[in-house]
Amino acid sequence: MKASPFPHHPRAHTRSAGVVVVLFAVLALAAAPAPAALEYLDNGIVRVGVDMVRGGAIGYLSLSGTTDNVVNTRDLGRYIQQSYYAGPLPYIPAGALQHPAYAGWGWNPVQAGDVYGYQGLVTASSNDGTTLYVQARPKQWALRNVNADGLVEQWLTLDANRVHVHCRLTNARADSTRYPARHQELPAVYTIGRLSRLFSYTGSAPFTGGTVTQITNSGPPWAYWSATENWSALVDANGWGLGVVHAGATLTVGGFHGTPGSGGPLDDATGYIAPLQTDVLDQAIVYDYDYTLILGNLDADIRAWAVAHAPTPGPNFVFTTGRAHGTTGNLTDARAPFSGFWPLSLDAADPQVLLPPSLWQAADAPCVLVTGAWRTQGATAEMFFAGADGVFSGAKRVEFPVIPDGQVRSYRVDLTANLLYTGPISRLRLDPIIAQAAGDAVDLYAITTASPAAAPGVPSADRLAIIATAAPNPFNPGTTISFDVALEGRARVDLFDMRGQLVRTLLDQSLPTGHAAVAWDGLDGSGRRAASGAYHVRVQAGGQSGLVRLTLLK
Repeated sequence: MKASPFPHHPRAHTRSAGVVVVLFAVLALAAAPAPAALEYLDNGIVRVGVDMVRGGAIGYLSLSGTTDNVVNTRDLGRYIQQSYYAGPLPYIPAGALQHPAYAGWGWNPVQAGDVYGYQGLVTASSNDGTTLYVQARPKQWALRNVNADGLVEQWLTLDANRVHVHCRLTNARADSTRYPARHQELPAVYTIGRLSRLFSYTGSAPFTGGTVTQITNSGPPWAYWSATENWSALVDANGWGLGVVHAGATLTVGGFHGTPGSGGPLDDATGYIAPLQTDVLDQAIVYDYDYTLILGNLDADIRAWAVAHAPTPGPNFVFTTGRAHGTTGNLTDARAPFSGFWPLSLDAADPQVLLPPSLWQAADAPCVLVTGAWRTQGATAEMFFAGADGVFSGAKRVEFPVIPDGQVRSYRVDLTANLLYTGPISRLRLDPIIAQAAGDAVDLYAITTASPAAAPGVPSADRLAIIATAAPNPFNPGTTISFDVALEGRARVDLFDMRGQLVRTLLDQSLPTGHAAVAWDGLDGSGRRAASGAYHVRVQAGGQSGLVRLTLLK
């Protein structure tokens, strides 16, 4: 998170007194800050205000009828606001002045303004009493009066004691370089010093009523934790305060700086919470997210609402327009926004797609559907899973066959086929192919716990690939191929050698819906013993198809 040369500032790193002197000399060159100009929404329960001279950042939140603002607005690095991170490091455009306390600082637009005191510019706004909308051009935090090359937008609505916020970054960078993924504050939330007790649920059984954790931190540096119920809160001695709920984020950073239990909006003491996702921010990306602010009691209001609105357990990620916070390793992907799918070029050994961290119980998501089009030389992919510790290992994986013909299909991956898939699970990793070869590519649409058909642009489950299994495998002299038939009709099971030559048709007849099995005795179509080695069995039934690889031993 941000460093700052302000004395005792919550974003400060270790610094010398000389840096502080430089800051005040530089600030003397900046225009005097304008007084706050707040635009409000008020539903009779809560009142929220955005500062129209500071990029539309949220600078006010209180119960209606009071002036007890819980937002810390001591400087432009605080507020409740959008703040994004990308390369290069350092980011110093031609003619720009980077503050000496931020040597090496990267690209970092901040909604309210920069460290020198120059403020973000509101470029459009509206308020119909129900929705408060702001569009603004943020400033590069570490640079002197440098506009960000893009726009931020936010939409605020009220619901009882809750503020629902939708945020959007529309990037317009001239720099087309692909920079690595970085943590994004979604959003950055700073509160008054009176709200000094920081709580979250960090356990491995979310949404079951387990004990919450108090996080003690006197930052910076700030603490990191896994908010497995997707909420964190800063409250006073009576348990009343501000909660932040972001349903898609578990990794969170924050803490408290200063003297606990006292301090208002302009005082040094402050709490800090930022739900995080790790993302690449492409040159022309349109990047959206949602969060909710809740004023109230820790248990009865903040946690209770988060639990009542718990997301569907398990991994549910759709890639029709973007990465859904996924990241990659050892492959090249296209720039977002996408046109219906995530294009992956498997141009290095051991290509990987890492899904964002979450937490679910294995029993709640025994299998996942992987929807995509494979154009690869190999026909086997892998799904890795990590327990509550977030660590991947070779023992925690499930192989599954794919059909590398470029057709879009959904593959049902039975994670329970691995006996280690049990208890809390925090993350998945898709290895699109085991043995990568030149020219391999995959168009990835979704990884979900159920049919992704409701998502626009994702093929429905009627194109589900048949997942066939064989046991024993390897085998000698015979084996049994098993599969499920989703639609009654003609079924065919063909055996091919690795050159693609038909060896034998094992089944060609009508089958009812349900489980089916066919045996192979190791003989070819002429009744001769087949040679030892690898074979592919193609199963076709009800308009669906699948592959299973066999190994005949001699």
